[in-house]
Amino acid sequence: MKNTILVIAGLGNPEECHRQTLHNSGFWFVDEIAQQYEGIFKYEKRFNADVCKINISNYELRLVKPQTYMNASGYSVQSILNYYKLSPEQLLVAHDEIDLSPDKIRFKIGGGDGGHNGLRDIIKLCGPDFIRLRIGVGHPGNKDEVTKYVLRKAPSDIKTEIRKNIDRAVSIIPVLIDKDLSYAMKALHTGEIINNK
Repeated sequence: MKNTILVIAGLGNPEECHRQTLHNSGFWFVDEIAQQYEGIFKYEKRFNADVCKINISNYELRLVKPQTYMNASGYSVQSILNYYKLSPEQLLVAHDEIDLSPDKIRFKIGGGDGGHNGLRDIIKLCGPDFIRLRIGVGHPGNKDEVTKYVLRKAPSDIKTEIRKNIDRAVSIIPVLIDKDLSYAMKALHTGEIINNK
């Protein structure tokens, strides 16, 4: 029996000044899902997160935007999994990925944090066995410039590429829910557009 994804967490920082930064591309992803499925985010104190309930393929999903700041994202994610008695295998985490160029977006299951502080905190509290959506944002070329790079406002050309990939990934979420990760990975990674809403 497959573990159906029932929680999709987008990683980012909550303040308005961070809204258009590359580090908030995980927030962009869940915002786009909410918009397409006519969901509304509401702050839920018990999770310290903005949460949106939607239905996809007859499953009730929760979209989550931790309001803890990136480095403490695990608290919100762990809290919502525990509250709804879900396993990490039922979790998808969307995050910015500097090791992928802005024209790339990839699913991945398990593994380490790749230097991403939000992932590190989730792994510490929930373990590594969740699916990630790695949203390529590119690399500044110098590791000492990474923090400055991801926390700056996204240049319009890079943001356009990321938005296209996010739209494509959103179109594939029903495939991930209905079928399985391998099918969704093939659809996303080969560029095949799936309209399964």
